[in-house]
Amino acid sequence: MARALYIHWPFCLKKCPYCDFNSHVRDQIETEAWQDALIADMRHEAALAGGEALHSIFFGGGTPSLMPPDLVESLLKEAEKLWGFAPDVEITLEANPSSVEALRFAGLASAGVNRVSLGLQALDDETLRFLGRLHDAEEGLAALEVAQNSFGRVSFDLIYARPGQTPEKWEQELFRALSFGTGHLSLYQLTIEANTRFATDVRLGRFKPLEDDPAADLFALTREMTAEAGLRAYEVSNHARTGEESRHNLTYWRYQDYIGIGPGAHGRRGGMATMRHRKPENFLSAVQRNGNGLSQEDALTPRGQAAEALLMGLRLREGIDPGALGERFGMAPDELVEMDRLHFLEKLGLAWQAGGRIGVTAQGMPVLDALLGQLVSDNLASA
Repeated sequence: MARALYIHWPFCLKKCPYCDFNSHVRDQIETEAWQDALIADMRHEAALAGGEALHSIFFGGGTPSLMPPDLVESLLKEAEKLWGFAPDVEITLEANPSSVEALRFAGLASAGVNRVSLGLQALDDETLRFLGRLHDAEEGLAALEVAQNSFGRVSFDLIYARPGQTPEKWEQELFRALSFGTGHLSLYQLTIEANTRFATDVRLGRFKPLEDDPAADLFALTREMTAEAGLRAYEVSNHARTGEESRHNLTYWRYQDYIGIGPGAHGRRGGMATMRHRKPENFLSAVQRNGNGLSQEDALTPRGQAAEALLMGLRLREGIDPGALGERFGMAPDELVEMDRLHFLEKLGLAWQAGGRIGVTAQGMPVLDALLGQLVSDNLASA
């Protein structure tokens, strides 16, 4: 049964040029209509995947910190009524570090949010302007201080491997980021996603992305500095003190069931892949028509689930247990993993085996996508 709930709030004040998430800018948002729709969507899922208390809730977006605190509180009360909460439930909300949104932090904490993920993205004004952010560095750091005083746990995001970024500049910025003392950092290399403004800018020659080799050097520097600071990488881009890993994201990467509600939200429940309508207006119409926002619901084959579990689990430092996954999906371990290729990659220092588990080494993580194509069994490649 599902033990995690994802709630998508699709609205932003502005679309960032690097963002390919399901986010939309709207002049007016009818909060009451959204509360009714999200609760109806929750009730539909609870009827199909109830019976176990939630250990994690995540408000993602979009910009969930634009949500009124009383809306967040209403949704949390409904979720607790439908599923119940584990005693140590993790309730995370993604937030932008503007002064306006920081004023809501106390209200969001009172509503039940106990962890915030703050989208700082950079610590200098020039880079923030390049990234199309609405806040400046001073405002962002002020919001971080408010967040640290409001919530039990705080994480923030930075984007690196930016055009022209040198190891010296990134070292200075990351050293400063680590000095703020949060227990979790999400550090993402700038990726040029299709159908974004940055993709258009690159195509038109307005800027040139950092090349692979310099980006790999920054990745190695990031791993080294965060490990020295006690925030080891537990996933490709996520770093945390022991015990402060994102419980919600671990649900995804360990391929456990989760409920996804709201526009464009994906979910996994009982071997079914669910997807909601992406456009906010279409989502609302679907809820009014059907009592839920589903646009697609597909049964996954055991092979398809095994393939997804491998692709997600190999992102983690802890790797995967092929024996346990094989038992779960009714397959032999060598039907999941190409063992000859694993042994070869192990000799190259790119993969490891220990205690019945396998994984990708720190040296292999920069080329993870290529390694996945080697490690995942050809038996699953077309799943």
